[in-house]
Amino acid sequence: MPIESGFGHFTWLTALVISVCVVDAVAIAYDGSLMGSLNVMPAYSGYFHLTTTTKSLNTAITFVGAIPVALCAGPLINWRGRKFGIYLSAIIQIVGAVLQGSSQHIAMFIVGRFFIGAGSGVAQVAASTYVAETVPSRIRSFALGLYFTCWAVGSLLAAGTAQMVDSTWSWRIPSLLQAAPSVAAIVVLIFLPESPRWLVYQDRNDEAIKIIARLHGTDSSDSVVQVQHREIIDTLQFEKDDGRSVSYPELFKTASNRKRLILALSVPLLAMLTGSNIITFYFGTMLEQAGIDDSNTQLQINVILSAWQLIVAFCGSLSAEKIGRKTLCLVSLGSATVFLYMVGGLTATFGEGTNRSGVYGTVASIFLFLGAYSFGITPLTVMYGPEVLSYSIRAGGMSLSTALSKSCGLLVTFAFPYGFAAIGWKMYMINASFNVLLWSFVLCYWVETKGRTLEEIDEVFDGMKHSDVPDLDLVARGKADVLVEERQV
Repeated sequence: MPIESGFGHFTWLTALVISVCVVDAVAIAYDGSLMGSLNVMPAYSGYFHLTTTTKSLNTAITFVGAIPVALCAGPLINWRGRKFGIYLSAIIQIVGAVLQGSSQHIAMFIVGRFFIGAGSGVAQVAASTYVAETVPSRIRSFALGLYFTCWAVGSLLAAGTAQMVDSTWSWRIPSLLQAAPSVAAIVVLIFLPESPRWLVYQDRNDEAIKIIARLHGTDSSDSVVQVQHREIIDTLQFEKDDGRSVSYPELFKTASNRKRLILALSVPLLAMLTGSNIITFYFGTMLEQAGIDDSNTQLQINVILSAWQLIVAFCGSLSAEKIGRKTLCLVSLGSATVFLYMVGGLTATFGEGTNRSGVYGTVASIFLFLGAYSFGITPLTVMYGPEVLSYSIRAGGMSLSTALSKSCGLLVTFAFPYGFAAIGWKMYMINASFNVLLWSFVLCYWVETKGRTLEEIDEVFDGMKHSDVPDLDLVARGKADVLVEERQV
């Protein structure tokens, strides 16, 4: 049964499709936040006799596992389907969680971490592509925005599950719990259809139109369903007739595809290198530089910060379709840059002192920065890429985007500690100045995708729409019914 909402018909099937994004994001965030908690846990560090090298490796190995697997994920989901990729990622992450939670020595723990990273590499490519191609266009931005919006949920869960008794179970139980979101994803996937666009590309058109109808909460004779189905068929047939293949070389074949790829690859730079990861990985260091070194106080601030990010990112996901992706990014990145400059300036002035007003001002600036970042960049992390990439290059482009994102994670993990040690607060200033360049790129180069189906976005890049049916939004608003009936779509 459809649920009436601000997005039109919102069906339970659509809600289940969106939940794939949610559980995947929770799994990734839980893992990232959990390692921060485990690294300061005596039972964990004592059991493995950790050194600075092994601590860094435990964090970095997930990125090492994700990068090569992400590059394989695109061809895989083009071949076997989007759902298959999500299934595979869940199984890999369950194996990793079991290995990590039952580890007898540090090598076994690192192998488990590698599997968890590999699973996340497949998941980010498959889940974002699946959700973008499956949910109705009116709620696509909200659905994809929830992906990293729910990162904060994973952080909050990690903060709670890591507070265990001082025994090996204090790190084994939270490690094993990493399998829970993957198990949930497998259960949900049983009830979900394949991407209708993948089905059309496989010439399974009858299945596709039935799925589109179910997602809209109506039947196959509905004009909106008919138009969307025909639009997908026409566009994918055009790509086939034009000689476009679902392969990596296709990404670089035309100027239009190269521009699409550049736009998709700009998103991981925004997500990973605009300053948020300084706080994610080195929040304790930042608070110590700001004069807050009590561990309980740091934990309380971290929990409040995660809740704050969740609320703001949710509002940003709701706003994306109204104000547009480009405007959302410019507002978010611009304000985040100002606040990051403030963090650097306040840390430089009050970081070594005891002025409580300065300390509070620094913490407030951190909250403002992460709020600004969460409002726009967090929802856009897997929203913009699948939209600007056409079908033939969507999976491959998202593979490259995910690999770049994980590579940036490696850079942050290894390079930023040396930067902090060498120049301290000046790292914030350098990062904020880099953000100015990113903001200028978005202003000059990004295109707007709001209000369009994935097929209608082709007009922005190719100068024409590859189907002559009316735009879906006009049909949905009753302004093209006559045209639809006349064409007998």
